[in-house]
Amino acid sequence: MWINRQKKLRNAGVLGLNERNVSYISRYNKRENFPLVDNKLKTKKAAAAVNLPVPELLGVIESPAQLKRLPALLNDQQSFVIKPARGSGGKGILVVNRREGEHFFKPSGALLTHGAIRHYVSNILSGVYSLGGKPDVALIETLVIGDQLLGKYSHEGLPDIRIIVFKGFPVMAMLRCPTSDSDGKANLHQGAVGVGLDITRGTALKAVQNDEIISHHPDTGVKFSDLAIPDWPQLLKLAGHCHDFTALGYLGCDIVLDKDRGPLILEVNARPGLFIQIASGIGLRPRLQTIENLVQKDWHVDERIDYVLSHFSVNPSK
Repeated sequence: MWINRQKKLRNAGVLGLNERNVSYISRYNKRENFPLVDNKLKTKKAAAAVNLPVPELLGVIESPAQLKRLPALLNDQQSFVIKPARGSGGKGILVVNRREGEHFFKPSGALLTHGAIRHYVSNILSGVYSLGGKPDVALIETLVIGDQLLGKYSHEGLPDIRIIVFKGFPVMAMLRCPTSDSDGKANLHQGAVGVGLDITRGTALKAVQNDEIISHHPDTGVKFSDLAIPDWPQLLKLAGHCHDFTALGYLGCDIVLDKDRGPLILEVNARPGLFIQIASGIGLRPRLQTIENLVQKDWHVDERIDYVLSHFSVNPSK
């Protein structure tokens, strides 16, 4: 039975974890390029250096001795985000969306004092949320105010768009929508909804929460079938540039839509998960193999996007 299931998945083009690790991550991602994307501060600086849009950095706390700078950094801020530079899976991200005097509030309405925030940052520095538990640094960024169009697909949080990029070609995408189960975070393992997107149009294919197909957002009640990401080719181009500045052959680019600034690169992942195949109802392997079989080398990013738009339609007849 197990063998038959594995054969069925392979025939459907589904990429497995071991194949992803051996055939794509190990083969196309050089080990020396990992530190750039495993550290959000390095990623942000590298993206900004080539004029790619990222959330504004308000400050960095690098050691316990610098905790005394925290009140000054937050003095004029009504909203902000604090995150570990080496965190993963959305762990350790603190979102403050309003302030009343010396009291800060999370999107859920929970109150935070200066002391609580200081303690939170101290935990980040000690490595509570970092990969391997190593000492970390805390980034303080402006809070991205989400695009109104996508806001209805989210509960107390910011939806983001994960795009898998192979050799500079965007090959698969999904929207990750926060829910009450995920505590307002776009974390699929905590109960966020993954909405597979047609890579050529940015429109919804299907939506999945906790491995079950759903038709409406569980909190807002909005239908996912009406979802369409605005300026979709621009997002694909932004994702394609992530290959250029990281030199990673296989990566996941996470993008958010700010209501004023438009699409911003949130982070880049050298080991993107495979849930995107479940959300899309499509296997990754055929698209990866199509790109591998291309003879032409050194495509310009615009040529890569044009190729994707003309070759990866879910329904070519449309």
